[in-house]
Amino acid sequence: MPAAIWALAIAAFGIGTTEFVISGLLPGIAAEFAISIPTAGYTATSYALGVFVGAPLLVVLGLRLPQKAMLMGLLGFFIAGNLLTALAPGFAWVLAGRVLTSLTHGAFFGIGSILAADMVAPNRRTTAIALMFSGLTLANLLGVPGGTWLGQALSWRATFFAITVIGVLALSAVALWVPKRKSHEVPNLRRELAAFADAQVLLAMGITIFGPAAFFTAITYIAPMMTERAGYSDHGVSGILLLFGLGLFIGNLLGGKLADRALMPLLYITLAGQALVLFVFFFVVQSRLASALCVLLMAGFGFATVAPIQRLVLDKARAAGASSNLIASFNIGLFNLGNAIGAWLGGFVIAQGFGYAAPNWAGGLLSTLALGLALLSGWASAAAASRSSRSVRLE
Repeated sequence: MPAAIWALAIAAFGIGTTEFVISGLLPGIAAEFAISIPTAGYTATSYALGVFVGAPLLVVLGLRLPQKAMLMGLLGFFIAGNLLTALAPGFAWVLAGRVLTSLTHGAFFGIGSILAADMVAPNRRTTAIALMFSGLTLANLLGVPGGTWLGQALSWRATFFAITVIGVLALSAVALWVPKRKSHEVPNLRRELAAFADAQVLLAMGITIFGPAAFFTAITYIAPMMTERAGYSDHGVSGILLLFGLGLFIGNLLGGKLADRALMPLLYITLAGQALVLFVFFFVVQSRLASALCVLLMAGFGFATVAPIQRLVLDKARAAGASSNLIASFNIGLFNLGNAIGAWLGGFVIAQGFGYAAPNWAGGLLSTLALGLALLSGWASAAAASRSSRSVRLE
């Protein structure tokens, strides 16, 4: 793989760490600024909203910029945002730093996935996207626990200083390793926006929302689920989260490699597998061993869909006549929207009195819905190909 993809992966590691590590730092932030934990939780909410709003906005504003220059500018936001968070004199400045940092997320992954796919042969494009996303999975496996430990050992500010250093390394790697294209065609904004009305693009975006949302429905409430129903201690939950991170890493790499051979069949299998595991998880949640295995498989099947879904959206956008920069970045925002929907649904079924295991069957329903959209997308593509074939024969 080109060195440029590893540069993108380094940046993905930093972005993933800064997004998810906040959950382990909330007590320290709340204590320093004398606020409640829910109020400190606005640091996560502000980041998610910034991703959803900032991705399409920055891509539109940067349409005339070459992709490499855009990536470097986004990493500049990342460095400045994390540094501002680390130095924040008050909680309002922490929120400002989080929003500034979040502006990098959607646009970087969107443009980065396009660059990664374009730098390799067509039969390795999903693998290239998955390798970029491997930085995100390693963030969950290594960056988040490492950042949480650093925050507890020294200070939550030390964690954000460390992430700032990662940002500087990522910017240097992108500057050195990502090639500058000889020509830059400025995308047509009207054509980019028109692609949002394409039925195939919309179907792919629907899979984006409901597929990964399924495992977020369960994993968001994994701590009370494991302690109250499976009988794990608080320390044991840390091991469960490590299994979750391992599942993300393995699923991402396998999903990218297998999707290059058969994209839609891979999506059918992983979405069906995720639904099945979640439904089974609901019934076996009182078994420690079975619960641990379900978490590993849930993460594996769940993240095996991420790079293939992004590749599917890129393909459908280009087929609709768009350059795909805007749609690819907006699609990253939809992943975060799906995460929010999943977390809300899990909390809703618990609040309705269905119990701490209920997010599992709720997530299974979301995965089944995503599978239905994938089957519909596959059928529509086959029907379009059949019509095109008949048209050619008639001519």
